[in-house]
Amino acid sequence: MRLDYATLDLLSRNHPAWRLLRSDHAPLVASFLQRVFIAANVRIMAQADLVEALEDELFALREQLGQKAFPRSALDYLNDWAHSDKGWLRKFYPHGSDEPHFDVTPAVEKALAWLAGLTERAFVGTESRLLTLFELLRQMSEGSQSDPAARIADLEKRRGEIDAEIGRIRGGDIPLLDDTAVKDRFQQFLQLARELLGDFREVEHNFRTLDRRVRERIALWDQGKGALLEEIMGERDAIADSDQGKSFRAFWDFLMSQSRQEELSRRLEQVLALPPVVALHPEPRLRRVHYDWLEAGEQTQRTVARLSQQLRRFLDDQAWLENRRIMEILRGIETGALAVRETPPGERFMLLNDSAAEIDLPMERPLYRPPIKPRIADIEVSAGEAGLDAAALFAQVVIDRAELSRYIRQSLQSRAQISLAELLAARPLRQGLAELVAYLQLAGDQPQTVVDEETVDSITWQAADGMARRARMPRVIFVRK
Repeated sequence: MRLDYATLDLLSRNHPAWRLLRSDHAPLVASFLQRVFIAANVRIMAQADLVEALEDELFALREQLGQKAFPRSALDYLNDWAHSDKGWLRKFYPHGSDEPHFDVTPAVEKALAWLAGLTERAFVGTESRLLTLFELLRQMSEGSQSDPAARIADLEKRRGEIDAEIGRIRGGDIPLLDDTAVKDRFQQFLQLARELLGDFREVEHNFRTLDRRVRERIALWDQGKGALLEEIMGERDAIADSDQGKSFRAFWDFLMSQSRQEELSRRLEQVLALPPVVALHPEPRLRRVHYDWLEAGEQTQRTVARLSQQLRRFLDDQAWLENRRIMEILRGIETGALAVRETPPGERFMLLNDSAAEIDLPMERPLYRPPIKPRIADIEVSAGEAGLDAAALFAQVVIDRAELSRYIRQSLQSRAQISLAELLAARPLRQGLAELVAYLQLAGDQPQTVVDEETVDSITWQAADGMARRARMPRVIFVRK
């Protein structure tokens, strides 16, 4: 993008990041959103929790700056930051929830990254970035080489270099990185790790933008449905098969490998124990940065799946006909408005249907009146006994199997196998027998699960009535893939 006057003038008036930096409340907005969302790697936060956090922040600032500082309520500030003229927060309703949720926009994350870059760095390295550039060029050159002979020649050259290095090491010549080189490479790793974590929000934003553009093309399409599918859905999925979708899918497949996760954990522990790295005082959260990638990737993966499902549903026959009818009505309104644009009439010139829905409550409908008066026999009616306990209808429990599966997977990250009894000893049952059955269902769904019939485990929990319950069962062992 060219940074000429016209471009920068447009950005200064329309870009949310620029508006944030020009805002009178920029220190409040930037510090609060950085602490709540970016530093804690929070992707979605409910309105009630975010309001409470902002109220605490405002209370602390008013104690320092006076009671007249920031006179509005926390909810007013959040709604203002989420308004289209600001664009610092995204306010939305997740599927199945009637409470608003918030997330920071990619523009805010860019502004916060720029502000963080203003601080003076104690050490600026260039060697590692130059090596990274050479490695990227090598990958692109070799990956696009279609000549087998050239590919084989490159591989043989690399093999010769590796054999020569092995020979030097066997001879006692072991080259090691000095402290400066280690710090240089660690700072570049830290920068790329933060940028990768911040890219997920922009990826989600781009997916939603792509989905909105596709829906606009669908709504404005005036030809047949077959031509639309050929135009938009030439690939299997317009969202998942975009460049953004393919890149994210390749990243996700790479990171979901159990061996890759173990390798990342092992290498992180090794690098963070190096004296030059310890001297830099890295954040403790860096030890689990790859798990932060997984959590952010899961959120993006759910967004892609939900948008693809909604897009397919948007194209079904019934929705297609409804959208076509809506567009016909809108085009009729536009045609009538354009016809009188130059000479607006002074009286009514167009008929529109009611702009509001008629309210027809079910209780307003009269009861059915039978045409013939029923004949009632003279029979004494006695009081009956209820055969069902209605209290069971109000005691239903919903078990989140996804949360249990995630807990099992996290427990297996530090060990090769773990029994169900050990899992429940670390985190006891909260929903009683229903939760225990859910664990057993997850064990049955995983083919690598082992059941030791010779060993019996005792599982205890506290029921809703306060009584202790116990179940004796063969030992169930979850095994890492």
